[in-house]
Order: sequence, then structure tokens, then C-alpha cells
Amino acid sequence: MLPTNTRQLEYDESLESALARIDNLLRGNYGISKRTVGLLLLQGDAQMEKQLRAQEVSGYELIQEIVSQTRSSYSQPISYIIALRQQQEVKRILETVVSSKEKSAGVFAERLSRVMMNPLSGIPILFIVLYFGLYQFVGVFGAGTMVDLIESTVFGEWINPWVTNLLTTIIPWKVLQDLFVGEYGVITLGLSYAFAIILPIVTTFFIVFSIIEDSGYLPRLAMLIDRVFKGIGLNGRAVIPMVLGFGCDTMATIVTRTQETRRERVITTLLLALVIPCSAQLGVIFAILSGSALSLLIWGGVLVLVLLLVGYLAAQVIPGRRASFYMEVPPLRLPKISNVLTKTYTRLQWYFTEVLPFFILASVLLWLGELTGVFALVINVLEPLVRFMGLPEETSIAFLYGFFRRDFGAAGLYDLHSAGILSGIPLVVSAVTLTLFIPCVAQIMVMLKERGLRTALAISLFILPFAFFVGYILNLILTTLGVVL
Repeated sequence: MLPTNTRQLEYDESLESALARIDNLLRGNYGISKRTVGLLLLQGDAQMEKQLRAQEVSGYELIQEIVSQTRSSYSQPISYIIALRQQQEVKRILETVVSSKEKSAGVFAERLSRVMMNPLSGIPILFIVLYFGLYQFVGVFGAGTMVDLIESTVFGEWINPWVTNLLTTIIPWKVLQDLFVGEYGVITLGLSYAFAIILPIVTTFFIVFSIIEDSGYLPRLAMLIDRVFKGIGLNGRAVIPMVLGFGCDTMATIVTRTQETRRERVITTLLLALVIPCSAQLGVIFAILSGSALSLLIWGGVLVLVLLLVGYLAAQVIPGRRASFYMEVPPLRLPKISNVLTKTYTRLQWYFTEVLPFFILASVLLWLGELTGVFALVINVLEPLVRFMGLPEETSIAFLYGFFRRDFGAAGLYDLHSAGILSGIPLVVSAVTLTLFIPCVAQIMVMLKERGLRTALAISLFILPFAFFVGYILNLILTTLGVVL
């Protein structure tokens, strides 16, 4: 019996009816009130369902039927309905016992929060964040200024020449020299790409992402794009792995676990593998396309169209129910420098321990491929495909790099662009195709673990021909229209 000064929380008529019927059927001893048992059962508590099966021999099936019927009568999860009602009651109680004076800063933050989630004002704010955060800071400063300094001066003038002279003096065999300082050497290619091209880009991206995360803007972005994502079978919750994918698609694929249904997880995994470029790839592409605003616009426009088209078609084909969307929106705040630096440092630690070994491994495999002739064979297979898209044959090397890591392939495009081999329409077509290209080895391994062999294989087999097909269509359209880039 409830104490006389305790007010029982009442729910809607359907829930109260279900709780009363469950209460009348319960016979076991659970150590808590029958009403609490009923609430836990309706919310799908696994431990309580286990106890119910053990203690309710005669009434188990009838209770389960009540639970099932009640759940089906709601369009949203009962746990969400109950949580909302409890929040309403908490708010009511607080209003009766707590008084506070609103601060002007709090009022401004609340108004700014609403502005960020309103499509009319939120979309321009999003473009401002993307322009200054990704384009200017990651693309221009990280992929431009920092990469030029480290690649051209630190590695190009100091480290690589010194190491090359040292190793050619110490190691008398040309084959072993090439392993370390050759065209595909561990130092002159693998470490140079990792430290001179990729590291500055991922560092600047992780700083931007940490600021967005610590400020509270990320959940507001989820609320803003929820309506758009519903058209491709997702909801605003998918913004978390999607945005994280701009840092690393491998890590983002793991984060798809937070999504409610398997259907959403499969669609998000597909779009991550196909459309979302990782931070290093994104920064390199910004660097090579930044000389032409039209080139950058075409690249981004094609990716958005592919995202919407493939997402919509996947939502029609992949079976499963649509998940409801609700998200707690924390207060806006100025990012703390200590938080931003800590998060950036932690993610850079992950980069060095997880990603750097792949660059070294890729260099070794490329060296072995060149030594055994397998490399030339793969190039011969890729050359007709790149010619099919109107690209120079040298581009096939960048696509080969992309098999190991997307950012490795993007760095290959950077070299071709710097050498004057890629420019204009072929540069845009190659950037689009490489962005849509098959996921890197690490992402494929995570896809196998998270989605299973069948789904991972289906995604990979779809992406490979689709990327080249889009490249062909884009080249055909641009050349036919006589676009000058």
C-alpha cells in the first residue's frame, strides 16, 4: 500500500488498463510492486521477462498476450511513452517547489538553439559551419597550408633525401632499397603519406569535430535533418554515425549500433561505405578542387544526389520497420579548450595505433605487387575502366591505392594533380569516383563483423561497378555540355 503522502503516477487509459490486467494475473513474488513489474514487462525488460517465465506457469502466455497487444496499440515504443509521462511529472513537481530567475544568457542560448533547429535558419547556419569548419580550416589550412609545409619542406627537402642517401649507402641491394625508399617505399610513400598528407588533415578535422561535439550542436543538427533522413529510411539519429564518418568511416560503421532497427543500420552502413568521405580523403579533395569553386560544387552536388537516390531506393528495397526518433537536446555552451584538446588527442592516438599500420602494410603490399608483377596485372585491369570514364591511365594507380585505404588513394590523386596529370573535368570525375569507390580494407573488415558476410559482400559488389558507372555518366554530361573547369 502506498503511504498517504505519496501520489501514484498515472498513465493514459490504455496503459492503466494493461497494468491492471497484469496485476490481477501475477502470482509470483518479485520483491517489487506488481505495478512496477507490469511497467518493466511493457518496456521489454529482459530480466523481468525471464522471471515471469519462471514464476507464472499458468498465466505467462496471457500476460505476454496483454503486453503484445498493448505495444501494438502505440506507434511509438512504450518506453518512450512512459519516459515522456515521467518527465512531465518531474517538471510538474519542480515547478511547485523550485523557482528560478532566467538569465539573459540562458534566454539567448535557448533562442539560438531554436534557430539552429529551424530549417529556414538552421540550413544557412549548417552551411556556415561547413564552410568555415570543413572548407576553410580542414581544406584550406589543413590540406593546403599544413600539407604543403610538411610534405614539401619537412619530408621533401629534409627527411626523404636524408633517409634515401643513408639507406642506399647501408643497403647494397636495390630490391631492399626500394622496400624503404623506392617509389612504393615504406618511408618515401607510406610514412610520407601518413605524416605529411593525412596527419595534418585528420588533426584539423578532429579539432572541428570536437568543437561541434562539445558545443551541443550535434544533436541540434540531428533534429534539423531528421525530416530529410526520413525520406531515405533513416531518422535524425543517423546524423551521429554520418558526421563521425567524415572522421573515419570504419569508426562510424561501429557506431551504427546505436540505431534502433537492423534496417537503419544496413542503410547507414551502405551510405557510409558509398558516399561519406573520411576526413583525410575529404581534406585532400578540398585541396585539389579548391582552385575551382565550380569543381567543388559539382563534386558535392553529385554526392548529395547519390546519397538521396541510393538511400531512397535502399529504403524501398530493404525490409523492416521504421524506427521512431527522439533525442535529448543538451544546452548550448561554449566549447572548453581542455575538452577539445583531450578529444583531439584521444582520436589522434587512435589514428596512430589503428590507421598508421595500414599505410605501412599498403606500402609493403605495393612493393611486393611491383616485385612479383601482380601490381602491373591489376593496373592493366583498371586501365580500361579509367579510360572508360575519360581519365588518364595514370589514375589507375590512385584507384589501386584506394583498395587499401581511401585516404591513401586520395593522396595518390593529390600527387597526380601536383604533377599536372589531372586537372579540369578528369580531376572532378576521378574525385567523385574515388569518393564512391569500394571501402578500404579496415572498413570492409568492420562491415563483416557488424553486418555479416552476406550484407558486407552485397554492399561491396554494388559499390564497385556503381562508382565507375557514376564516373562515366558524370564525364559524359560534363564533356557533352562543354563545361570548362
